[in-house]
Amino acid sequence: MSEYFENIPVIPFGGADSKDPLAFKFYDPDRIVMGKPMREHLPFAMAWWHNLGAAGTDMFGRDTADKSFGAEKGTMEHAKAKVDAGFEFMKKLGIRYFCFHDVDLVPEADDIKETNRRLDEISDYILEKMKGTDIRCLWGTANMFSNPRFMNGAGSTNSADVFCFAAAQVKKALDLTIKLGGRGYVFWGGREGYETLLNTDVKFEQENIARLMHLAVDYGRSIGFTGDFYIEPKPKEPMKHQYDFDAATAIGFLRQYGLDKDFKMNIEANHATLAGHTFQHDLRISAINGMLGSIDANQGDMLLGWDTDEFPFNVYDATMCMYEVLKNGGLTGGFNFDSKNRRPSYTQEDMFYAYILGMDTFALGLLKAAALIEDGRLDKFVEERYASYRSGIGAKIRSGETTLAELAAYADELGAPALPGSGRQEYLESIVNSIFFG
Repeated sequence: MSEYFENIPVIPFGGADSKDPLAFKFYDPDRIVMGKPMREHLPFAMAWWHNLGAAGTDMFGRDTADKSFGAEKGTMEHAKAKVDAGFEFMKKLGIRYFCFHDVDLVPEADDIKETNRRLDEISDYILEKMKGTDIRCLWGTANMFSNPRFMNGAGSTNSADVFCFAAAQVKKALDLTIKLGGRGYVFWGGREGYETLLNTDVKFEQENIARLMHLAVDYGRSIGFTGDFYIEPKPKEPMKHQYDFDAATAIGFLRQYGLDKDFKMNIEANHATLAGHTFQHDLRISAINGMLGSIDANQGDMLLGWDTDEFPFNVYDATMCMYEVLKNGGLTGGFNFDSKNRRPSYTQEDMFYAYILGMDTFALGLLKAAALIEDGRLDKFVEERYASYRSGIGAKIRSGETTLAELAAYADELGAPALPGSGRQEYLESIVNSIFFG
């Protein structure tokens, strides 16, 4: 079989001073950071849908990139060509994982039995390609948002027949995830929401979403799946209001319906900012609730109000991300580049430039986050900021050994408290800059 990217070499580590566009500047997989090789801190994954499928189409124009890989689109030959190209791509970049939706792998047929037959065929082909490599599936999922049947969602649909079809897709996608060695399974509720409350029973729909998730957990555990299930929060688009608005909303939903022991969050940077948060915010909320599982590594354009899925280059955001990941002790999942080239970046070289950018960005973020932690000044400041709770009345508040009446009596004796200690935000931000550029 000939190479699809014959003009692209295996991407080496060139170092920060390298001017070679096809070399890593910061991602050195063997470099030890806080006791572990960089590759273990950063289990990168290729997004099947964007990298092998997205060809630059937008609502105003058709494809700019050729993602045919020498085969006719919509055929099983094209599906296999994508497998061949994808594995060559991952090997040349040293990427050890991939993520997929079911219909990324094969063209969907009119009959689900035929679709499933195609999925069996292509997953057998993927297994053959995996032999002799360390490439595995990070997570799988079912596309339950593109087909018109899912116009009102999958679990949230008003049609029992569509709900059953969604269940069938989840079952098959779980089968494939396990077959390909997946570490997790994701629910992205792309249309699990509503446009207007005038025609919507919110309680009914949320209960049914939870039922579908419980059915998935029961089935997955029954066939030996030991990985995590994930919810990927997103506030809007394509629905005006989605039920998994942000990490806090999704975590509350999981706890309400008894799903929190099996589910964690798959946090996407672009989704967090669409919800009006920072990327770091949704990571922190997930982590303090014991639910930080996996990450979709991308960024949005703050001048645009939709999900642009850009490759990450903002090193400050990547550093704050890795700060949370290191503090969390790592991830059960990994870093999936749910990112796509910009429409004018349409060549094969651009595919590699984009991944080199993303991998270098997070590698640099890892190095700077480790430096912030090892420096210690941020941790020390936060610890001291809450020092009043380590003794006296503060310690009693934290231990639950006081009453409202006792606290009120303490306040009466106090008269008026002094102002809390300064937050010193600007000083702390200067520490970050000194770690970056000092």
